[in-house]
Amino acid sequence: MGEPEAGSPARGRQTLRAYRAVVASRARSQASHRASFRMDLVGALFVGLIEFGEIWVLYSATDQIGGFTLAQIMLVFGLSDLAFSLADLVAGHCDNLPVYVRAGTLDVFFLRPQPVLAQLVTSDLSLRRIGRCLVGATSLTVGLVLNDIDWTVGTVGLLVLALACGFVIFTAQFVTAAGLQFFLVNGAEMTNAFVYGGRYAATQPPSVWPRSLLVVFGVIFPVAFAAFLPVSTLLGAPGVAGLPGWLGWCAPVAALWAVGVAALSWRWGLRHYRGAGG
Repeated sequence: MGEPEAGSPARGRQTLRAYRAVVASRARSQASHRASFRMDLVGALFVGLIEFGEIWVLYSATDQIGGFTLAQIMLVFGLSDLAFSLADLVAGHCDNLPVYVRAGTLDVFFLRPQPVLAQLVTSDLSLRRIGRCLVGATSLTVGLVLNDIDWTVGTVGLLVLALACGFVIFTAQFVTAAGLQFFLVNGAEMTNAFVYGGRYAATQPPSVWPRSLLVVFGVIFPVAFAAFLPVSTLLGAPGVAGLPGWLGWCAPVAALWAVGVAALSWRWGLRHYRGAGG
């Protein structure tokens, strides 16, 4: 029997099975060292709790910030932190690209029949990041309980849409940063400023941002659509002055924009790459 043709459904299923096997093997290898795995989970959990503690301290000292109370911002924090943690679990190791470029490891990716980006995404899997997901999921659950929400099909749809789009937006940011590393190589700290800075910005109300940050994290890297704007629409709370309340439903547009920027950055960087020596 011959090999399935490229682009055929059979070839696609074969590739998907290969990726699943790689990811599963990495997961098993980490989980096999139980003591180390548990310590990593606890460490990641504490990091998430510390970040939530900052929100708690800020909003416990005042009635509201940017028009949002502690109960409302818990919903924003939970939604954005869960979306980012899931994206970090899937694509966070794209941060390793500069190491692969300097060591020449990336050149091996070009010798394999799978796309380079797919190989980069499956090159590692840090299960410890699940601990961060637990913090976001807990905050989101508590926020949903504390806030007076009119539960309808539209409400559930908006929450699911916001979480899915937030995951896509943050994943796209990791890919965008990876594409830029082909030019910067040692500029990981620069790209982390908007990747991890964007995660922090997504947990805060944009109504308190200066105009420059509104442009950066509301338009160029649209993390405001990951949680704040959908939550504002959900609760009928004040959003950004001058913008309509239904803007939270535009999260898919922001996600498509983020994917487009990521695709351009990655393709541009990959075409620029000439090997470990050039």
